[in-house]
Amino acid sequence: MRPSWLIGAAALLLASCSSGSGDPFVGFGPNPPLKGPHAGLIPTVGVPDVVGWPAGAAPRAPAGFTVTRYAEGLDHPRWLLVLPNGDVLAALSASEPSKADKSNQGVKGFFQKMLMKKVGSSRPSPNRIVLLRDADGDGVAETKTDFATGLKQPFGMTLVGGLLYVANSDGVVAFPYQPGATAVPGTGTKVFDLPGPPINHHWTKNVVASPDGARLYATVGSNSNIGENGMENEQGRAAIWEYDLKTAKARVFASGIRNPNGIDFEPATGVMWTVSNERDEIGNDLPPDYLTSVKDGGFYGWPYSYWGQNVDKRVKPQNPALVASALKPDYGLGPHTASLGLTFYRADAFPAAYKGGAFIGQHGSWNRKPLNGYRVVFVPFAGGRPQMPPQVFLTGFLNADDKIQGRPVGVAVDSKGALLVADDVGGVVWRVAAQGR
Repeated sequence: MRPSWLIGAAALLLASCSSGSGDPFVGFGPNPPLKGPHAGLIPTVGVPDVVGWPAGAAPRAPAGFTVTRYAEGLDHPRWLLVLPNGDVLAALSASEPSKADKSNQGVKGFFQKMLMKKVGSSRPSPNRIVLLRDADGDGVAETKTDFATGLKQPFGMTLVGGLLYVANSDGVVAFPYQPGATAVPGTGTKVFDLPGPPINHHWTKNVVASPDGARLYATVGSNSNIGENGMENEQGRAAIWEYDLKTAKARVFASGIRNPNGIDFEPATGVMWTVSNERDEIGNDLPPDYLTSVKDGGFYGWPYSYWGQNVDKRVKPQNPALVASALKPDYGLGPHTASLGLTFYRADAFPAAYKGGAFIGQHGSWNRKPLNGYRVVFVPFAGGRPQMPPQVFLTGFLNADDKIQGRPVGVAVDSKGALLVADDVGGVVWRVAAQGR
């Protein structure tokens, strides 16, 4: 039987869920409007039901594109890597809640855990990487094999020479890789540690290589919403780390980024860009998640401020000197969209308007009404800078009743120039191809 406080809280939450903008592009662009912060007694929470994909159903892409199931029946696919021979690696992992995480307590924590359970995230993690192979080139992977097992919530993957680097939830490991291999032995050799358990609030870690292959960059999300687990537990977190492969030295490259995930290098300039999830509980439309270039040594505000130097007064004690140095992100991606995946389009299979632009996987909100995200968006680039207007590229992850059919996470471009999208709830890797190309 549920306690009376919970029944009352649920009623208040439902009553508060109708606020917020239904504009699909609220909070997008280089200068999104920032409403004043509003922190209610009870946070707005949207906990949609999960229904999965009906037989034969698929997300919707713009006219001129077809969407097919590259692979299905996967156990919570989160991130993708396309290998030089065309094989695709999919990291299978899920959240494993920590009792040490104080931010998962109370009313907000209850509903957050409810959603995590609904979408199949809060459970023992599959902890493996599978290899998907489309041997006949028809856009469907005929074979699915366990490529690496015994990992710790694997997420990001990158290949440098003969080594495959994998980001576990506590650090990066390496495997020797031979072209065409369908499996690697063991659980990998440790390369460098990253902040991890016991709290590990944002557990997903990505790893990418610099364009010249000399350095690795790894993402580490914060250990809380706004430092409520103690700033002593945020050391080295909310940051992008750099690891020099020659010297074996690691350092924080940029900080104050609450939960960076996707990283890619803009094709024309070689500049690093990332997407990040911003903080919760100061309004349906505040602050926007964002896409930004990343400067060496740059500080981006978290937890003391957002969107540059807008102070979050909930954080105690404050740090005015650090806030004064906070960099404003380049491009808003909407509030509470949970923007995770990022890849620049370098291929030639899509129409020319997509060349050089960024595809972004928006996993979807849990604390906003109307719901936000649950789609893949495209942001055009010109001269190395993001442009307006953005485009909703792949939709239908929510059905007509706002129930979850799937949730997009990682995005990648395959060897033929099609876009691959990892759908963790649906257990599918979707393939979006241009017709007649």
